[in-house]
Amino acid sequence: MNKQNTEKRYYIAYGSNLNVAQMRMRCPGAIILGTATLKGWELLFKGSKTGSYLTIERKPGGCVPIVVWMVTEADEKALDRYEGFPNFYLKKSIRISYKGIQSGLLRSVTAFAYIMREDRPIGIPGYYYMRTCLEGYDTFGFDRNILFDAYDKCAEVYDNER
Repeated sequence: MNKQNTEKRYYIAYGSNLNVAQMRMRCPGAIILGTATLKGWELLFKGSKTGSYLTIERKPGGCVPIVVWMVTEADEKALDRYEGFPNFYLKKSIRISYKGIQSGLLRSVTAFAYIMREDRPIGIPGYYYMRTCLEGYDTFGFDRNILFDAYDKCAEVYDNER
């Protein structure tokens, strides 16, 4: 067995992949490790003609609640397809400290996040996508206002650009 197959991969979820039921279907080998806050980042809805989805961008003072998953190589390939990597989303490695779901202990890892290409326009998500993200927020006890604030900010930009 080569090293690539045994190497642990850590994934940062901040949008629809906070939804545990969806992740279980998409990535059956994935394990929830813990939660954290990405400091210095903000949520934005951006997209294309098929819809608008969450991404993260750097912003001083910003914070984004996340879940850290450990994923298999097959899970990562499934995520690549789902996220439209590398055409729609790029991958970025981010060093984070998370609080373990079971242990409550802080651990640090380098994890990958999908970040939408910057040239994608601000947009408004559909009802189903927003509901899916909210279910994830509720599962992990995240503040829904962070998601609503991103929606409101993007709606204002979207309306002003029309």
